[in-house]
Amino acid sequence: MRIAHITPSAGGSFYCENCLRDAALVMAMDKLGHDLLTVPLYLPLQKDQNPPVHKSPIFFGGINVYLQQKFAFFRKTPRWFDKIWDSPKLLNLVSRKAGMTSAKELGETTISMLQGEHGKQIKELHRLIDWLVMPANKPDIVCLSNVLLIGLAASIKKRLGVPVVCLLQDEDGFLDGLPSPYSDQAWRIITRQTSEVDIFISVSRYYADDMQKRLNLNPQKLHVVYAGILLDSIEVRQEPPQAPTIGYLSRMCPDKGLDTLIEAFIILKKNPELKNTRLRITGGKMAGDEKFLVKIQKQLASHGFSNDVEFLHDFDARHKHAFLKSLSVLSVPEKQPVAYGLYVLESLAAGVPVVEPAASD
Repeated sequence: MRIAHITPSAGGSFYCENCLRDAALVMAMDKLGHDLLTVPLYLPLQKDQNPPVHKSPIFFGGINVYLQQKFAFFRKTPRWFDKIWDSPKLLNLVSRKAGMTSAKELGETTISMLQGEHGKQIKELHRLIDWLVMPANKPDIVCLSNVLLIGLAASIKKRLGVPVVCLLQDEDGFLDGLPSPYSDQAWRIITRQTSEVDIFISVSRYYADDMQKRLNLNPQKLHVVYAGILLDSIEVRQEPPQAPTIGYLSRMCPDKGLDTLIEAFIILKKNPELKNTRLRITGGKMAGDEKFLVKIQKQLASHGFSNDVEFLHDFDARHKHAFLKSLSVLSVPEKQPVAYGLYVLESLAAGVPVVEPAASD
């Protein structure tokens, strides 16, 4: 079976669980003998999410999406001109800089993308569909990485006439985080378009139940396939480190609970029996996280604990596995219930225990 897996890329600037899961899923299906076609959106695929299967050009390049949202002129430019802005080097450079959009603009762009044929990026949509319908590329089935891509489904069904599968993997946090009125608008648009999808596949039972309620999904169209990881390169930790070491593996931001972990670490350090405890933090960041990181570094300095905390910049597969082996325990105290938590699976696979909040919906 030829499967087109349409997946957005986060640009490799932070630990993106969905990106890593998509890559693992594609490689697993490839090993089963299917003909996989990975279709990246927005930014180039990075090394850890770049499986050795048939790949397509970048569609909906992040710069073009932004320009077409902001300026009518760019909705009519020829492809040779748009191609300039889809340069992988340029897209990677922009992904490391400050966000190009305000919260309001991000909300407007999200709504436009969800509107598909009625959105401002219709030129990009037609380019994607025209490419997929070519005999050399046409799939037997199309898999959308998450429900934020549901605006593509109607055009895919109309032009390709193939089934559309949509994964559900923690989109609620992004949608709920959009400013008013865009959050409510986005949920309503997605709910209306669920009829264009043949099957929804959730990463966990909790998340399936939550999204079934929020999107009023037909239970017969909703299935659960638990998240998995690739174990090939993970080595089990043989001995714990000499000094008690807490680890954090996720994007360095408040939403993932890094501020909570810092506060807990300060409390632990004040206990004489735990004065040697260390904290290692990795998982990358976005440009908007810089102020937050400066704040918590000042907080640590005010207590005299700066030398007991490491902020590690590299978190590719090799560095990540070495990082996990250096820990006594991992903790990512997220503030809201999560769909699955890939870092938990990776930590346990490396023989490192995990401490997490007892969250429920």
